[in-house]
Amino acid sequence: MTRLARGFALLFAAAAIVPLLAYGGASLLTLRTGTRSTVIAGNSNVAKRAAEHIELYFDNNVRILRAVAAELADGDVDIAHKDRALKDFVAQFPEFSELTLLNDSGAPIASSRIGRPSATLPGSDSLTIKGVHVSSFSLDADLLPTMVIAVPLGIAADEHGWLVGRASLEELWRIVGRIRLGQSGFAALVSNEGLLVAHGDPRETPRIARGDHLGTHPLVARLHAPGAPAEEFAVGEYEGRDGRTLGVATKVPGLSWIVVVEQPESEAFAVANRLQTQLAVAIALSLLVMVLVGYIHGHRFIQPILALTRGSRRVAEGHLDTRVSVTSQDELGQLGEAFNNMAVRLEGLQDEVRAKERQATFGRVAIGLVHDLSHPIQNIGNSAKLMTRLYEDPEYREVFEKTVDRELAEVRRILDDLRNIAKPVPVERFPLDVNTVITDLAEAMQSTVAKAGISLSHGLSFGPLYIEGDVFAINRVCRNLIINACQATMPGGHILLRTLRAQGQAVIEVADDGCGIPAERLATIFEDYVTTKRRGLGLGLAIAKKIVEQLDGTITVTSETGRGTTFTLRFPLTEARPSRVTAV
Repeated sequence: MTRLARGFALLFAAAAIVPLLAYGGASLLTLRTGTRSTVIAGNSNVAKRAAEHIELYFDNNVRILRAVAAELADGDVDIAHKDRALKDFVAQFPEFSELTLLNDSGAPIASSRIGRPSATLPGSDSLTIKGVHVSSFSLDADLLPTMVIAVPLGIAADEHGWLVGRASLEELWRIVGRIRLGQSGFAALVSNEGLLVAHGDPRETPRIARGDHLGTHPLVARLHAPGAPAEEFAVGEYEGRDGRTLGVATKVPGLSWIVVVEQPESEAFAVANRLQTQLAVAIALSLLVMVLVGYIHGHRFIQPILALTRGSRRVAEGHLDTRVSVTSQDELGQLGEAFNNMAVRLEGLQDEVRAKERQATFGRVAIGLVHDLSHPIQNIGNSAKLMTRLYEDPEYREVFEKTVDRELAEVRRILDDLRNIAKPVPVERFPLDVNTVITDLAEAMQSTVAKAGISLSHGLSFGPLYIEGDVFAINRVCRNLIINACQATMPGGHILLRTLRAQGQAVIEVADDGCGIPAERLATIFEDYVTTKRRGLGLGLAIAKKIVEQLDGTITVTSETGRGTTFTLRFPLTEARPSRVTAV
């Protein structure tokens, strides 16, 4: 799908789907918020009813004890009768496993238990609720939950005592176990000390026997936090045993125990999640349909534009014979016809430009050849004329021979440059030390540079610089650069030839303090037939660039008019060594 086709498809989709997305998003938010509020309200109601049921269960036990205490409050009843009565009451009320009558000092007077009573008056850490002392939750020898409840008892007119009952809390387990929320929601009961008293999930009941402390539970900690504001309910979302969990907690009035109702969010918000999924699927399907419709109509509309784009790209690549076929009669059809006319015109202009370029290039080559060859040919011709007159003069014959050899060498150099531009001579690579090559070259060029009244010095990098190269090719490049520097430097000037090591490369610099190169000429100085000299074809630097690139190197130039020029050659270093070095 092209960008324009995607654009049309998205435009169609946006026009139809954006309002639906906005409505759907608002609906989802309202649905989730409303569902959350409803679920929390329902779970809070369950927790409240459970707390009331537990409070009623506790009040019922207290009423039983008060009734028993009222019957035993008569001081004229003997101890044996009270002892039998307590045993009868335990048999009558299974909620209590033991009933014991204590005097005002806490000593047992009578008990339903055979042997020494186990129930004692609750300690200082007990709760006092409406004159009733309630001990902390604990487990008996059978690992069943139990607690001690003590109610005051008047034994005589001037004496008081206590009726102490050990209440079995198994009924609390059943009460909590009957509280269910869906398939995976359960309730739990936590004592005022943070101990787990009962849990509706059978997987959690072993924690009661272990005496697990739930003081760090997020809801229990919030309701038990010292100085925390009084809250009727504590609501939170946290990680539970079955994943993300929604919890609601409330206190049991009077006892300060906490009822916690928990339900996995996946179940609590199942309806909202299902509706959310259905709405998302409907939106996705609508979006897909609109994208397809937009793509089909957009593709038909933009076909002429795509054809023009492809044609423009091919024309930009140089295929001026490209034509586009646009059959529509609208503005796009007119644009296609204008494009084809433009391509025809460009093709004609390109042929004209090529012809003119060939003429210009041939003219530059012809002028350069005439200019460069006329001087040596004229010298040879003049020497030949004199040779006919001075043939008998042996001294002149020697001068004639040197003149012809020199001028023929110049002609061969010009012809070699032309041949190397058309078909570069391959170079042979072998390990060589750049420092050695530059040292030898500097010594060989001293006499040539000295004739021009210029000094030549060279500096070497510390240690050898090994590259894969061709001595003759590098010498030719550097020799050409030195000769160019001589021609651009006035007598008394200086040329510096040096080597460097930088960023894993061997660097050769040829710098002079001559006239420099104008900034506008630097960009084309390495092109064929471009020269800053009054004579020559402008092939020296072009050939130098080709040789350097054959050796995987680069050549660059920096120059400032009136201050000098620096040519920089860079070649990658190699781990290989010349054979004469490795043989040592």
